Amino acid sequence: MQDFDNLKIIAVSKTFSIDQILPLIKHGHLHYGENKVQEAINKWSDVKLEYSDIKLHLIGRLQSNKTKLAVKLFDYIHSVDSEKIAKKIADEELKQNKKVKIFIQVNIGDENQKSGITKKNLNEFYSYCKELELDILGLMCIPPANIDPKFFFQEMKLLTKKLDLPELSMGMSSDYIEAAKNSATYLRIGSKIFGNRD
Repeated sequence: MQDFDNLKIIAVSKTFSIDQILPLIKHGHLHYGENKVQEAINKWSDVKLEYSDIKLHLIGRLQSNKTKLAVKLFDYIHSVDSEKIAKKIADEELKQNKKVKIFIQVNIGDENQKSGITKKNLNEFYSYCKELELDILGLMCIPPANIDPKFFFQEMKLLTKKLDLPELSMGMSSDYIEAAKNSATYLRIGSKIFGNRD
């Protein structure tokens, strides 16, 4: 039987205003996901001062020129997929004396248009991140669209196990149940919580 006790839901709040998110914050939900650094700064800087328990996750691609701002605001970064970004994060952590929890993004479907480390380069990249003393929490993926995600989720589960990592970020509004069955520990759910985006 799958253990769902460790499952955490990231409410993907990108494009929604803080007024729309506030009821969930007041209800006590802690984990929120944003795609863009600048949008997150505008929305969350004051809120995080008021609600200090909130954990903010960067789930979109991190541009290297936004690394300083991302390390300052976010508690988790889910999209680390290059040596350049890994090094920038490590440098910023030293400057800011702050550790961010990191997920390595895996391009699990080997899709040209998608970000992420290929499966064959994952071990080498993980070792590089550990040399930089990054706090690698787990792996993250976005499986190919319009294909049953089950196989990809099973692969991610195995890759996470091989690296002996405790967390796995996968599953969105359309496929979170299948992700949960395959040992996801963080689900990134937006429309099922906030409704459809405009």
